[in-house]
Amino acid sequence: MLLQTYLNFEGRCEEALEFYKRALGAEIQMLMREKENPEPPKTGTLPSGTGEKVLHSAFRIGETTLMATDGYCSGKTAFQGFSLSLRARDETEANRLFAALSDGGKVTMPLAKTFFSPRFGMVTDRFGVSWMVLVMEQ
Repeated sequence: MLLQTYLNFEGRCEEALEFYKRALGAEIQMLMREKENPEPPKTGTLPSGTGEKVLHSAFRIGETTLMATDGYCSGKTAFQGFSLSLRARDETEANRLFAALSDGGKVTMPLAKTFFSPRFGMVTDRFGVSWMVLVMEQ
């Protein structure tokens, strides 16, 4: 069994993918646009002019593959009730990743030493995705 995260950016998927490429070194593995859909959506389900929007994508961050879409292009993302946990190799990498994710986002818990990690912090990125960045004790 495999469980994967599927993120719906409601019209900002390509922008998010580019951000994660710069911030986290994400690698785009697959990207299909709405205009490439072999079964076009029913009339009225998507706003006009969405042909260039992302129907489906897969991208890799480290050892993990995530999937993403523009969804119905409503412009209203609702990432609630979960966080993506990003484990850094060391404190230097944690600092870099946290700073990159914080750019345009909101720090909810500053990166600091905790009882379980020499570096742990929480941030909601510019797209509304909640992240926990940490270094595991060796």
